[in-house]
Amino acid sequence: MSPVQFTRESPEVGRIVVSDPPVGLMTGTTVRGLADVVARLADDRSIKVVVVESSTEDFFLNHFDLAALDDFPGGDAWVDLVVGLSEARYVTVGLIRGRTRGGGNELALALDLRYASRERARFGQPEVGTAVVPGGGGTERLPRQIGRDRALEVVLTSDDYDADTAERWGWVTRTLDDEDLDGHVAGIVARLASFDGDALATAKAMVNRTVLPPRSELQAAYRTFEELAASPSYRARAAAGAAPSDDDQLLALERDLGSFIGAAARRRATGV
Repeated sequence: MSPVQFTRESPEVGRIVVSDPPVGLMTGTTVRGLADVVARLADDRSIKVVVVESSTEDFFLNHFDLAALDDFPGGDAWVDLVVGLSEARYVTVGLIRGRTRGGGNELALALDLRYASRERARFGQPEVGTAVVPGGGGTERLPRQIGRDRALEVVLTSDDYDADTAERWGWVTRTLDDEDLDGHVAGIVARLASFDGDALATAKAMVNRTVLPPRSELQAAYRTFEELAASPSYRARAAAGAAPSDDDQLLALERDLGSFIGAAARRRATGV
């Protein structure tokens, strides 16, 4: 079964549920599944809102699975996906519970509206701490959302950030108590679905002209990421620090990845 399931809840509303247990890693299969949904909806003028969520506990969409990069469909396919989401006629709404990092965060940034659980959502771009760089749009979209200095802190420290900080910085649209999240998103979706579809699409396109990065920037970022990820020095370092195969250990690592990256860097620096 595909990790990406699309359900039409009404003529105007669809829902994408991603299921990539145990830690929600972004894989080639996930990317292709999402791209297939976006392609199928490209000519559908009746749909007005698409909600994106995850069924994997503690994870929304996590970073790329760096151990399986050879299975990825490539930079053009990734750029087509995130640009397709941002430029779609319909409004995309992220319902975010759990960790949202790396490629997962970059995909979330391509959504129009992002609503996060105060208790359960965490955000980050961990790439620099693993000796690569964001390649899916983080360095192009995040500064436009939160400003240059905050984006530099996020990218360079590779740390995790809580949902309240993300809201305060403009990283997400709104943070809500977890018990209120579903109801709030349902209200937003119902309101949008009741409006004229052409008006929604035109207003979105007008805002996009002001704030979206050009496709060429996204393509260049992915090429840089691929070059670093293919380098012998990165491959050797990745092999030395390979993620544990035991699910319990992997869950512990991924739940607190920002702290793990910082501790690992200190050990390398001090030899302790």
